Amino acid sequence: MQDRYGNTISTSSSAARDAYVDGVDRFIAAEHGAEAAFGRAIEADPTFALAHIGLARSRQAVGNGKGAGEAIAAARACGGPMDEREAAHFNAFGLWLDGDGAAAYKAFRAHAAVYPRDAMVAQTCTGVFGLIGFSGQPGREAEQLAFTASLLPHYGDDWWFLGQHAFAQGEAGQIGPAMETVERSLAGNPRNAHAAHIKAHIHYEAGETDAGFAYMGEWRKDYNKRGALHCHISWHVALWALERGDVDLMWRTLDADVVPGGAWGPSLNILTDNAAILYRAELAGVDVPAERWRAISAYASEFFPNAGIAFADVHAALAHAMAGDGEALAKIVREAKGPAGDLVKPVAEAFGALAAENWAEAANLLAPAMSGHERIGGSRAQRDLLEYALLNALLKMGKTDEAHRMLRMRRPLKVPAHAVNGL
Repeated sequence: MQDRYGNTISTSSSAARDAYVDGVDRFIAAEHGAEAAFGRAIEADPTFALAHIGLARSRQAVGNGKGAGEAIAAARACGGPMDEREAAHFNAFGLWLDGDGAAAYKAFRAHAAVYPRDAMVAQTCTGVFGLIGFSGQPGREAEQLAFTASLLPHYGDDWWFLGQHAFAQGEAGQIGPAMETVERSLAGNPRNAHAAHIKAHIHYEAGETDAGFAYMGEWRKDYNKRGALHCHISWHVALWALERGDVDLMWRTLDADVVPGGAWGPSLNILTDNAAILYRAELAGVDVPAERWRAISAYASEFFPNAGIAFADVHAALAHAMAGDGEALAKIVREAKGPAGDLVKPVAEAFGALAAENWAEAANLLAPAMSGHERIGGSRAQRDLLEYALLNALLKMGKTDEAHRMLRMRRPLKVPAHAVNGL
């Protein structure tokens, strides 16, 4: 028995094999149904250890930590046979699901070097939310591209891998090659949500607002709302609606598919996408009702009560600052930790200064972060939140020429987006 990538799998059940292959494909395409497929594989062969691991990973990816823990416990108890690759795969995921991210990263990288076509392992280190993307280390965009480039000869025209390589290319500034790569990915699987999402980022980086809006608006019509990327893809549509001046569509999209209660998706996306779009709407000159800020601040307090994930922390800080929850904001400033904790603290303080309209203090806090805010995590599109926040502070201080110069130097293809009112 083999999976779609030619790896031997220890099950004698063809039904378990077929369900596992379906689960992997659904997971790496961000399609709804991965968890159910892994469940079918387990039902067909309860001793199939990698099916239990797949179930644990699919639950972890959508923020279901309790369910992931139950699945890894079942994997350890199932007593199924494993060959050398499967045992290494099993152990690496066990480290990650037990919370030892540093050891898991080393194990995943070592495993990928020996078994490059173990896609479930390779995917842990791809994308801006993967172990490289959230490493908090400088140069992680270059590391991401180096990682995918090293695996490229092993995957050929595989639709999943081409999408991940395209994302790494785009985040490293290789816009033209990234578009060519992602089109090859979509030709292999047009319903690969990761590739569609990556194409949205490439359009964004190229400043192609109308093309991106048209493509993603059409593609997402047939995307199941319980797909892992549905909330975030809707954020892209709302952001382009804002750039096009269609504020009504922006609000409708948010209320239907992004806000807490309207969205289905990982809590990390719900927090970060809401905080980001609300502030970018304010920067563009849109009146944002205070109750919207209070709602996302309350959500942040409920789902991310403790600091430690830099990308979540900076967006939670923004929500708390704009909602006027000084106590919650101060907690993040005081408890900022993790590999990028040294960046979280000044950025959180800057958001507090922005909310208080202390423009000079905000600019002084944000300016040093411009040289390395990739360490916070997320894509360039998402980190434009910081770029535009600094631009706004400069404008409020009357430093219009400096703001224009900064935009043209750092984000020249975004000049036509009119992201900051008065710029």
